[in-house]
Amino acid sequence: MNYIGSKYSLIDFIDSIIKKVAGNNLKEHIFCDIFAGTGIVGRHFKTEVHKVISNDIEYYSYALNRNYIGNHQEIKGKEEYIERLNQLNGIENGFIYTQYCLGGGNNRQYFSDDNGKKIDAIRIKIEDWKRTGEINEDLYYFLLCSLIESADKCANTASVYGAFLKHLKKSALKPLLITSAEYKQNSNNHEVYNEDANELIKRIEGDILYLDPPYNSRQYGANYHLLNTIAEYKPFTPKGITGLREYKRSNYCSKTKVQESFENLIRDAKFRYIFLSYNNEGIIPANVIEKIMSKYGDYQVFQRKHQRFQADKPENRNYTTNSTTEYIHVLTK
Repeated sequence: MNYIGSKYSLIDFIDSIIKKVAGNNLKEHIFCDIFAGTGIVGRHFKTEVHKVISNDIEYYSYALNRNYIGNHQEIKGKEEYIERLNQLNGIENGFIYTQYCLGGGNNRQYFSDDNGKKIDAIRIKIEDWKRTGEINEDLYYFLLCSLIESADKCANTASVYGAFLKHLKKSALKPLLITSAEYKQNSNNHEVYNEDANELIKRIEGDILYLDPPYNSRQYGANYHLLNTIAEYKPFTPKGITGLREYKRSNYCSKTKVQESFENLIRDAKFRYIFLSYNNEGIIPANVIEKIMSKYGDYQVFQRKHQRFQADKPENRNYTTNSTTEYIHVLTK
């Protein structure tokens, strides 16, 4: 997924810093990715550590990570279920089609009509299989994760769901095809949560805590509201032109709340090594991060130039450079 703040292109840098500080052999370490997003970092370390604890406040993120992190053994027959989903015909009375497709009558065009109908049919079938006991929780989240990612590939947006495009773009015209969200297998159990990071941190402990909170005031619950709608698939009344739903607001997107929340998180963390990814455009100044982290142990910082996230056309962007500086702030408690 082309995801705001994704660390996909920075994973080698992150890996090198974590191993430089915590050592190359992480086999006995508990690694926590507490603002997991799409789970890129946790997925990278999954087979290198003893346990990954993955968390995010957004439910679509939980669904992704419940598959990529939570599933760690073979699920027999999963490809047969993917094939069965792809053979389904779309339905016309489903929530995605009626609320988020042009043919549904609400003037929203997040998906083509055919793809919206197919998303509804697939989502209902996955839930039905779970309700009747035909599939277990592992297979349920494997299929749900596969649907979310496959639907995202044919969404008629400029990467985020704050708005839809007026005309169907090329990728949105392609028929929805569910592809398997393959996960890494290993012998270790992992934990996946859907909670506020500042509350969860009080109940967990480990060796390495990786922090990748939001950098700015744009709330992920608004930017990716439709992924939550597909993941939860519970009725509500969409609001406004964009069909927004009620969403959780993160203190890390608030200039008035972020510093207190960040210090509380650092203070409460029962982890020896803490790594914070944050760029030079974040709402917490670098000197404030240093001041807070230095209170609780030995502090150091590393940096690297990074390609800016791009979700729209170049002529619509209001910045003059395509790069930012990514910092990894490190605390050894």
